[in-house]
Amino acid sequence: MRSWRIALGLVLLAGTAAWAQGRGGGQAALPPLDLPADTPRITELKAEAAAEVDRMKDFSQQMVDQLFSYSELGFQEFETSGYLVRVLKENGFTVEEGVAGIPTAFMATWGNGRPVIAMGSDIDGIPQSSQKPGVAYHDPLVEGAPGHGEGHNSGQAVNITAAIVLKKIMERDNIPGTIRIWPGVAEELVGTKAYFVRAGLFKDVDVALFTHVGNSLGVSWGAGGGSGLISVHYSFKGESAHAAGSPWRGRSALDAVELMNVGWNYRREHLALSQRSHSVITNGGDQPNVVPPTASIWYYFRQITFQGIKDLWATGDRVAAGAAMMTDTELLPTRVLGSAWPRHFNRAIAQVAYDNIQKVGMPEWSEDDQLFARAVQKELGVDERGLSTSGGRLGGPVNQATNTGGGSDDIGDVSWTVPTVTLSYPSNIPGLPGHNWSNGIAMATPIAHKGVTAGAKVQAMTLIDLLLKPEVIQASWDYFNNVQTKEQKYEPLIRPQDQPAIDLNREIMARYREQMRPFYFDSTKYKTLLDQLGIKYPTIRK
Repeated sequence: MRSWRIALGLVLLAGTAAWAQGRGGGQAALPPLDLPADTPRITELKAEAAAEVDRMKDFSQQMVDQLFSYSELGFQEFETSGYLVRVLKENGFTVEEGVAGIPTAFMATWGNGRPVIAMGSDIDGIPQSSQKPGVAYHDPLVEGAPGHGEGHNSGQAVNITAAIVLKKIMERDNIPGTIRIWPGVAEELVGTKAYFVRAGLFKDVDVALFTHVGNSLGVSWGAGGGSGLISVHYSFKGESAHAAGSPWRGRSALDAVELMNVGWNYRREHLALSQRSHSVITNGGDQPNVVPPTASIWYYFRQITFQGIKDLWATGDRVAAGAAMMTDTELLPTRVLGSAWPRHFNRAIAQVAYDNIQKVGMPEWSEDDQLFARAVQKELGVDERGLSTSGGRLGGPVNQATNTGGGSDDIGDVSWTVPTVTLSYPSNIPGLPGHNWSNGIAMATPIAHKGVTAGAKVQAMTLIDLLLKPEVIQASWDYFNNVQTKEQKYEPLIRPQDQPAIDLNREIMARYREQMRPFYFDSTKYKTLLDQLGIKYPTIRK
């Protein structure tokens, strides 16, 4: 524990120990948090920060549109990373690039002393989700190309805008503290955050503030919904032969892949309901008249606990070994392409973030915003309820006895390393399927821009709480040490020999990058990407 926390922690520790409970059986009823209220000075600074975020809305909008126009896939976010590094350097941050052996990763730092607050958000796109923004039906910019079908183009603007605002206040008022900005590289592959942890990027961090696009303002604490996962690539080696002339002389690696898939699908019936697993064949051979001597398959094994993930992985390994035995092929050493711990967020930080959400409130949507949202929902055949106008929510622990799993995010690894929360901000439309062209449809429109500004206000206010209320950080570590990690300690799912899969998506981006380049946003000529593309907002079916 950091030495400066010890004295303050003694006051809270005795009460904490009586009600602390580990992750395994769920959360006991916890007493109310006794966190300090805003002083008149803090109230004044929060109002100033919110007003300054409003004044920076053009800066935020340009960043959102710029990253949308790049739409790069995981590990290949070179334009995105380069742009963000330039912006951060221009605003006084020192930037270390290529951290953790990942070319598009960086850690930007400004300030000195404690507390150290690390702000992160993801930056990668989704395959085959290219979409014109502001057009309420499927209309790709480049057919088959990647797009921001998850909205990851928006989160860095939330953090960087808030950080720049706080930097000015801290310089003027001589407020000690260090702000760090980092990107979630290849989150769609859950490919990097475990390596960030292994490289020690959070070893001296007091709090991690993460952001992710949503359709409302919200934050949660405790054991989260969804799943953790391990991403494993299985390769088999056989022997080629003429598929018609002498097939008996061949040993098909593709047969091994297909038998592994068959075996896994039979095994599903006898797995816990909370597991989710899926695969793609990455190498199915070269041509039909040659018995495939090599073949590969890529699995995501998802479960809601660390041990559940380990057990599911071990089952997958046994099924693969059996497929190799049945085909007389060799199972090559497996390759881990990514991992994610189940998420667990911090109670104290979530509470102060939620208090700030209530102060900020939802954006004021225009008639065009609502018309556009309802048109997209109609296109998708879902409830035409438009954009959310209700206030934010504070979510609590998910009952793990009834959690049937779902999506994953490698922010889970960070959340088990340092007190962490994820702020959801309203830059997208309710009712979308996720990982789809429709999830990018609003992400360079006024909906995204207004949502980012609302999120940046919450982040800026929460930074003020963390900088000026040491009791919040102390309470966050009391929860982390005495509740979250009391019985369950972090162990990396990645193995010592595993390295970041920086080769992934290289060929796809090489295929499409030059076709995408003419659509890169030029903020020196146009105010918005919609202007540059000549799109009237909103464009809907007549």
